[in-house]
Amino acid sequence: MRSRFCQYPVTAEVAGVDEVGRGALFGPVVAAAVLLPPVAAESLFQAGVTDSKQLTPQRRQLLSTQIRSVALDWQIGYVSAAAIDRINILQASLLAMKRAISRLSPPLNLCLIDGNQPIPQLGLAQQTVVKGDSRSLAIAAASILAKVWRDTLIVRLEQRYPGYDLASNKGYGSAKHLAGLARLGPSRQHRKSFRSCQLELPL
Repeated sequence: MRSRFCQYPVTAEVAGVDEVGRGALFGPVVAAAVLLPPVAAESLFQAGVTDSKQLTPQRRQLLSTQIRSVALDWQIGYVSAAAIDRINILQASLLAMKRAISRLSPPLNLCLIDGNQPIPQLGLAQQTVVKGDSRSLAIAAASILAKVWRDTLIVRLEQRYPGYDLASNKGYGSAKHLAGLARLGPSRQHRKSFRSCQLELPL
């Protein structure tokens, strides 16, 4: 496959792993781990699989369906807002990735981890890849799966926690979200260890 992904070719024993929601104020941090068959690499590349942040929501949804249809296995791991507050967002992100990996069906030879932080006590060989979602097709696929899964969850949660414009901002600190926090205070799903959630309501 002639692309920027050539440095990390797709193999059936190498998982791509990525997380989303690290900078959000609301909801869990979510990770996906995916195993792709080599035969699917070219079709996924031609379909436009890349860093999820570079894709429209509609395109991510279509690609997520395609990735899930060809993957040998894919799994989601997440860590709640309450746990993020207890252990901090970095440790929660690593734990979410570890949980996703642990649910994959073996055998695995290697996990390609987006970023520069290895996962503690993983029990498997791993390699961190800075900007991995633009350098590894498997990591890019994982970024799409994680993003679509988390966005779907946040849209559902808006029905339970109205007033923060969650369907639009997906839990990130938009102006409407911050206005909702100022008016309503943080909900049970907000990350209260984050400064933007530490607001005093007017008397």
